[in-house]
This record gives sequence, structure tokens and C-alpha cells, in this order.
Amino acid sequence: MKEKLLTIPEVAEYLRLNRFTVYRLAERGDLPGFKVTDQWRFKEAEVERWLERRRNHKQGSSRK
Repeated sequence: MKEKLLTIPEVAEYLRLNRFTVYRLAERGDLPGFKVTDQWRFKEAEVERWLERRRNHKQGSSRK
């Protein structure tokens, strides 16, 4: 089974963020992705795991 690869605009739409924010997160290494030539690509499953970790971290810190 092939993993679906997303572009910056697709990730931005999925996360409901500005595409420049997605680009900055990727450049800093905060959002898991990789470059193919000069274009960022993101594995859909990794973006979902990243989002879930952030959600769990935020819920854990709000309980303290």
C-alpha cells in the first residue's frame, strides 16, 4: 500500500493553517516532512500522528 504524500497547500488546508506557517514548521523541523528537489512533501500518516501528539500534549498540560 502506497503512503499518500501531501504538498504544503494540502497540509495547510488539512490543518487549517496558512501555507507559510506550514512551511516555517517544516523548515524548523517541527512538522515531519522531506524535500523532493526543492519541494516539501509530507506523509499523511505522519502529519496525523504529529497532530495527535500535539493534541495529547495540550490536553495533558491543561490538566495541571
